[in-house]
Amino acid sequence: MGCQEENLLVQKVVDLYEKISTLHSLKPSKDVDTLFTQLVHECIPRASIDVTKLPKKIQEMRSKLIKLCGEAEGHLESHFSTLLATFGDNPLNHLNIFPYYSNYLKLSQLEFTILTQNLPNLSPTRVAFVGSGPLPLTSIVLASYHLTNATFHNYDINPSANSMAERLVSDDPDLSKRMFFHTADIMDVTAPLKHYDVVFLAALVGMDKSEKVKVVEHLAKYMAPGAVLMLRSAHDARAFLYPVVDPCDLRGFEVLSVFHPTDDVINSVVIARKFPLLPCIDHQGIGSNFPLLPCIDHQGIGSIILPCKCSEIQGFNPLNQMNMIEELAVEEQLK
Repeated sequence: MGCQEENLLVQKVVDLYEKISTLHSLKPSKDVDTLFTQLVHECIPRASIDVTKLPKKIQEMRSKLIKLCGEAEGHLESHFSTLLATFGDNPLNHLNIFPYYSNYLKLSQLEFTILTQNLPNLSPTRVAFVGSGPLPLTSIVLASYHLTNATFHNYDINPSANSMAERLVSDDPDLSKRMFFHTADIMDVTAPLKHYDVVFLAALVGMDKSEKVKVVEHLAKYMAPGAVLMLRSAHDARAFLYPVVDPCDLRGFEVLSVFHPTDDVINSVVIARKFPLLPCIDHQGIGSNFPLLPCIDHQGIGSIILPCKCSEIQGFNPLNQMNMIEELAVEEQLK
């Protein structure tokens, strides 16, 4: 993207932010729907732009815009969760009334395919989704179509969101037995995390870099060795809508792949695996197990022990029908 095009895009985003920030409410309405639709349309087309290199004032605006997007998304999900609950039969039969349901179908298919192609021998039986919200579409789609034998434990800090979500699946003969909802700050969840084969982290859990890093470090501390972490990120102009996950910040995890959709699926997908416990021999020759973590050499210089698969992200297209581009090799990012 040329400098002139980049400036034009940034100005459009700034103009939309100013209009959105003056709205009296971010609950679904004609004005809210129109402005956020325009924002998404500006950010979805492939535009090579590094938001971390934009002026400080623009980066501050971006942080505020992401929070506004998160608030609006929460209101939208609450609205449709409430609407779905009014149907006389199983609410899950009417999920297609949600305007972005097709995007969730594509994103869940993408995440499942990335998971199975990177770890073909993994058959998850216990899955956690952190930041599930009042309309837990990812958990519902994965449980219904992809991980049909797994139990899903959904975590959200908002008790109202969990009540609304639980109401949606309570009449479903299958999911009512396999989906569970926990009201908790994930930073307060410790021992249960070791029981999950896969943990999904919603894009808006950890609105800025420091918050995201704290959550990831907490998961790295308590997840089981070898367990999988699936994260949602954003790339190029889409980073005006969601936080960016830097693979270098996934301490304690082996990054397997990073994928950036170029269609109407907004979120990038990052798959990582917690480093396994490896035998370690101490100076007395006594063996013990320690996680594979960053180490300090004799000069006090930090380095990261990376298995072969992490030192270079493998190139493959997870979905033939979706146009993907690969992230730079992790090895290059860590330099």
